[in-house]
Amino acid sequence: MICSLCPRKCGALRDAAHRGFCGVGDEPVVARAAPHFWEEPCISGTHGSGAVFFAGCTLRCVFCQNHDISAGGRGKVITVDRLRTIFRELEEQGVHNLNLVTASHFLPAVLEALEPRPSIPVVWNTGGYEALPALKALEGKVQVYLPDMKYMDGALAERLSGAADYPEVAKAAILEMFRQTGPYELDENGMLLSGVMIRHLVLPGELDNTFAVLDWIRESFRDGDVLVSLMGQYTPNGKGGPDRRLTPEEYRRAVDYMAALGLLEGYTQELSSGSAEYTPPFDGTGV
Repeated sequence: MICSLCPRKCGALRDAAHRGFCGVGDEPVVARAAPHFWEEPCISGTHGSGAVFFAGCTLRCVFCQNHDISAGGRGKVITVDRLRTIFRELEEQGVHNLNLVTASHFLPAVLEALEPRPSIPVVWNTGGYEALPALKALEGKVQVYLPDMKYMDGALAERLSGAADYPEVAKAAILEMFRQTGPYELDENGMLLSGVMIRHLVLPGELDNTFAVLDWIRESFRDGDVLVSLMGQYTPNGKGGPDRRLTPEEYRRAVDYMAALGLLEGYTQELSSGSAEYTPPFDGTGV
């Protein structure tokens, strides 16, 4: 196909011999499919989130913790039928949800594999760089959206993720996600049944960007609309980006700013979350 799935609209053929900007063809490439316990509590719960990690990405985040699969393309090419079976196998393991991690460049295959509809919530776990037509195709298929809101600074987005248009694209995408789901809903055990949880990774030395992201969330949503997850797990990887971890003082200032805005529904982290143990092995488990 001539690809226009993501905001880059690179026009790649994406067949067996060609790759898009995302680095992969049109057949699903999966690096891991297993219960995952390192998401926010309302996603992971006690039985884990059924995380399916797809290879390739439409961003080029120099600090990506999943670099081996996002840029390295590590994973196994599978059929749509196998992907559908993976979803069913995860359900049978008792996970709380199906967590599709960076799947937008495989949208047609994913839509097909989600038929028949799973009996547990489907989570769309994304960097936030999503095209509106693709999101509209997911309406009714996805119950929980888990987007990043990485940047309000286009120059910073270009330098660290290769996407100067990221702020405007992500804002429009998140508003579309909320239009589909409405205010978030938890079950009696505190598990997220539907809605949007916006993640933001605080970057060392870039607090003004964080403050701008939080300002936009506050301006765009009312209390009870969305959850916010403020992450402090930035980990230098030698491939670019800030060459140090976030300091406790930087993260405290970000948390305090979030609270001052009244963004009290969501999560903060212990800075130890930057440890490599929180990145699962992309060894083909469950594929």
